[in-house]
Amino acid sequence: MRLASMRLLVGLGNPGAEYAFNRHNIGFLAIDAIAERFGFSPWRKRFQGVCSEGIIDGIKVLALKPGTYMNLSGDAVGEAVRFFKLPAEGVVVIYDEIELAPGKVKVKQGGGSAGHNGIKSIDAHIGADYWRVRLGVGRPEGLGNVKGHVLENFAKSDIVWLGPLLEAVAEAAPLLVAGQDNKFMTKVARLTKVARLTKPPAAKAENNSGE
Repeated sequence: MRLASMRLLVGLGNPGAEYAFNRHNIGFLAIDAIAERFGFSPWRKRFQGVCSEGIIDGIKVLALKPGTYMNLSGDAVGEAVRFFKLPAEGVVVIYDEIELAPGKVKVKQGGGSAGHNGIKSIDAHIGADYWRVRLGVGRPEGLGNVKGHVLENFAKSDIVWLGPLLEAVAEAAPLLVAGQDNKFMTKVARLTKVARLTKPPAAKAENNSGE
């Protein structure tokens, strides 16, 4: 990962309380965890969204949650990129990935959108050379509706892996902003594995009202 003078960390999701715990909003949840872990500034309205600033291991970081709906995420990201004159390589976008098992993480630069509307929108504004952190939320069982799946709330049983994943992403964030994407993935995998091994088996939970 090439380094820029600062990092723009973008979490994808839909604004509004009704979407806050949707699978599609895991990017917002991850950005919140990072900002809290490193004592970022209070969130404030900026760039068609909300922003929080901080320093992670000596690197200036701007965290951004677009205030548009998912399919217009590029409006906010493009505005921030143009304001700071950032290269696409200085942008890291965190979002949900149905093709990864729940709790799995993959980082890559560039590539296609795989049908993700937020990524399509960002590609249209800044090109495809930014970094993508894909957080697995899994596919619905059988021939379930994918759109419905990502717009449903996480089930109570998902907390077993979701909490440790968000904690691990936040703890490993210094590796991500330092450009050490492989070490970031390795550390997240190790931390989440340890969490699974040390937590007692979760009781079977019923799906919440969003399921």
